[in-house]
Amino acid sequence: MPTLSDLVVRHTALDAADLEWLHSLVSDWQLLADLSFADLILWAPLLDRGSARTAELDQPQGDSGWIAIAQMRPTTGPTVYHDDIVGTVSAKGERGLIDTAWNERRICREGDPDWSTGVPVREETIPVRRAMAGGEGRFLGVIQRSTNLSSARTPSRLELTYLQSASDLAQMVAEGRFPFSGEEPILVRSPRVGDGLLRLDRAGRVTYASPNALSAYRRLGLHADLVGAELGRLTATLCYSDEPINEDLMIVASGRAAKETEVESGGTIVQLRAIPLIVGGGRIGALVLIRDVTELRRRERELMTKDATIREIHHRVKNNLQTVAALLRLQARRLQVPEGREALEEAVRRVGSIAIVHETLSMAPEEFVDFDEIADRVIAMAGEVSAPEAAVTPRRIGTFGVLPSLIATPVAMALTELLQNALQHGRPRQLQVVVEAGGDRLNVVVWDDGRGLPADFDLDSSTSLGLQIVRTLVEGELSGKLSIEPRQGGGTEVTLSIPLPAS
Repeated sequence: MPTLSDLVVRHTALDAADLEWLHSLVSDWQLLADLSFADLILWAPLLDRGSARTAELDQPQGDSGWIAIAQMRPTTGPTVYHDDIVGTVSAKGERGLIDTAWNERRICREGDPDWSTGVPVREETIPVRRAMAGGEGRFLGVIQRSTNLSSARTPSRLELTYLQSASDLAQMVAEGRFPFSGEEPILVRSPRVGDGLLRLDRAGRVTYASPNALSAYRRLGLHADLVGAELGRLTATLCYSDEPINEDLMIVASGRAAKETEVESGGTIVQLRAIPLIVGGGRIGALVLIRDVTELRRRERELMTKDATIREIHHRVKNNLQTVAALLRLQARRLQVPEGREALEEAVRRVGSIAIVHETLSMAPEEFVDFDEIADRVIAMAGEVSAPEAAVTPRRIGTFGVLPSLIATPVAMALTELLQNALQHGRPRQLQVVVEAGGDRLNVVVWDDGRGLPADFDLDSSTSLGLQIVRTLVEGELSGKLSIEPRQGGGTEVTLSIPLPAS
């Protein structure tokens, strides 16, 4: 399905500032749909293909018809449109209310319910105006508001409050006062209409409180009724009795600015979002959406604590491994037998490769690591212990990317063994690690141009401890494939093919 930006750029004369306004509108018009119990469709005037595209027109023209560029269904009532309307083109005259709202620059509610689909639908249209400094604004399109009347009944006070608030919000759209210019983007987890709603008058007093909103304030410690209370002062009393009052709280709770804040009292955390209602040039009141986020914040804090604990564990494991490596290194220096010293030095390198992974994990927020950094450190460590006369600097070609820790540790150990084995026994002039990561597999090729494999080499019967470790890690632990073959032109080529978990 084409995006709003695609449709605007391809089919309309709206400019970049218009597009930004429409993005702000549709990012927050779920509020209008829920308060209206209605579907919303945003129609933009089609570009007249017979004339040059221009953004200098005082107003976009609707003479060529309309194109639906966005759609929203309500969460508070039945939908009218089960199919997607976005991308639909309507000729001028096909939708009279849209033409009227556009031409007369007003909200249109005329006409009887439409029964053409077998369901009674009330149609309304709202012109969309973008506020402009020093001017009356620029009209960008029309919102079609369609209400399914099949379950119509005598509305409750909650529904009447919703509908009155929707009417005020629609008027703000037509006057270019909604969305709020310069307002921070609304978060996905911001309160919604169904979470809890308060309606305030111009003085910031509550004129209506939904059951969910009242319950949230009960959990904050309220024992009286909300209706008639000055919300800012009441909330401050509940949450800041012994502390300086949060100024953001007073601004949001009084409905004076389009902002969000959180308040906490008695272990309960409540999120508030204010929507000032400005109609006809004056503030007539505000809506305050309320959501109890106590459990959400508790889980977030638990996860943060868990992540910090895991990182601390990795840090301590890394320190312990470095201590073990230091002890092995001291023991190796005391040995007089060359074979024993060499064995301990190999153990030091193996422990060191594991420590590198844990060091990286101790700084990562999750159990995933950027393995390129680890691979480069392992490669550098292998190059440092190569014979001075060889002067071989291993190189990496390609990118490992981000790997889970369960894969990163065995791969780091296998890479350490293969590089060390190539440097000790192959005496190469070149040593490279070629990586192909993508899809569902990680393919790594370690090749050198050294002495090559013995004529009677067989991986299954090899007694090399390093190769046995690599085989166990790749085939046993990672369920991958390992192959060691003579390289064309001389040397050895080792291939690891490791399956990656689905992301």
